[in-house]
Amino acid sequence: MGIFLRWLFAFVLLSATYNPTQWSYARWSFAHYETHLSLVVFLGLVLAIGYIIYLRATLRSIGPFGMVLILALVGTLLWVLYDFGILTLDSRQLNTWLGIFALSVVLGIGLSWSIVRRKLSGQADVDDVDE
Repeated sequence: MGIFLRWLFAFVLLSATYNPTQWSYARWSFAHYETHLSLVVFLGLVLAIGYIIYLRATLRSIGPFGMVLILALVGTLLWVLYDFGILTLDSRQLNTWLGIFALSVVLGIGLSWSIVRRKLSGQADVDDVDE
């Protein structure tokens, strides 16, 4: 359940920043930066903190190569779904959501990787050892 929640928060973080609907930080901030600049900056910093947490943990746990590998795995899964006619890529909105999903999988796995590795191998990371 913890891995699912980490992925879900990554998905919410990415989709809150940008998505093809009108309910995203990017669209809202461009429309209201003149009248609500302090709120735009505050919410931007909240999102930036979320990204820093996720990106730092992901880079430390799986690194850039692992990120590319997971993104390639998700990309080939989408390719297989497209090849078998299960998925169509005609909709620009669907493609945006698929991109958000793929990036959220990378960030969710990156944040959860230390936990998965510890459960599989029984070895703790140096950062995980309690004093």
